[in-house]
Amino acid sequence: MSKVVVGMSGGVDSSVAAYLLKKQGYDVIGVTMQIWQEEDACSIEENGGCCGLSAVEDARRVASALGIPYYVMNFRKEFKENVIDYFTGEYLNGRTPNPCIACNRYVKWEALLNRSMAIGADYIATGHYARIDRLPNGRYTLRRSATLAKDQTYALYNLTQEQLKRTLMPVGAYSKDEIRSIAEKIGLIVADKPDSQDICFVPDGDYASFIEDTVRKKTGKELPTGNFVTPDGHILGQHKGIIHYTVGQRKGLGLALGYPAFVLEIRPETNEVVIGTYEESLTHTVRANHVNFMAVDDLAEPKRVFAKIRYNHRGAWCTVEKSGEDEIICHFEEPQRAVTPGQAVVLYDGEYVLGGGTIV
Repeated sequence: MSKVVVGMSGGVDSSVAAYLLKKQGYDVIGVTMQIWQEEDACSIEENGGCCGLSAVEDARRVASALGIPYYVMNFRKEFKENVIDYFTGEYLNGRTPNPCIACNRYVKWEALLNRSMAIGADYIATGHYARIDRLPNGRYTLRRSATLAKDQTYALYNLTQEQLKRTLMPVGAYSKDEIRSIAEKIGLIVADKPDSQDICFVPDGDYASFIEDTVRKKTGKELPTGNFVTPDGHILGQHKGIIHYTVGQRKGLGLALGYPAFVLEIRPETNEVVIGTYEESLTHTVRANHVNFMAVDDLAEPKRVFAKIRYNHRGAWCTVEKSGEDEIICHFEEPQRAVTPGQAVVLYDGEYVLGGGTIV
């Protein structure tokens, strides 16, 4: 019997994933990843997000109901280095990161997979809405989930072949309503539990204050204000600090220019936020590096694909080609707005993830 470690967040998706795998005959072990940084219980409960104390308690009760062993594993160090420090550093460097992509690649998969293999597991599993297929060329890739409305392949594009080979995603074949219905039918306490929406380590959504507090604790300094400027350097006003802004942003700028103003660029080296018009915020071209190909080993020639430039982007057609050893360039057929450095561009060949990279 194959042994699988299921990452259990205390939510309905991972809970049903554990149930489905047990039903399929796997030897299932439930694990919650302890990632909170504070020591005291109040802070853990308040700031633990999807892995706080209530999440642990819910996961423990689900595991007990399913009759599977359950453990809490400490991944504080991995989470701080690969997610929190990365998140803070990207904003300070004028980019807008996606912490879930980093967490998936380096914590939920790399760290959890290594730990799971060490205790004799054959696979790890999660409650993500995605499917894993092995293509005729022998490569493993992600396939969009059965319901596009919940598809989570965008945030998983960076997984390696070895990680995909060792991963099960049973929830990807179902709709959210079906998952809740299964949970209700088998009497799980989390059947109606709402989805977690926020960044787990910034539960109030105020990421700028989180970064300011982090910098203050580390250096004792406040982050400086700076100038809003036009693309040619004309000063328009003063901004609150570059971490408060992201490319494409329109609201909350505090500028009265007589026309809708958008953030076009963030310049950390001069502490400037570049402002322009809607037309200036459009582009046909997206460059990305830190490329991870999934469905193919490499890109031999230009290819027409469907691409998403952020998690909630509807997607658009483009032609992608290699522009360097670790760089791709995407030529979009329609102009795209708010192409944001630090976010990912993820490429789809039909239902399958071809690959992706970090927008530069």
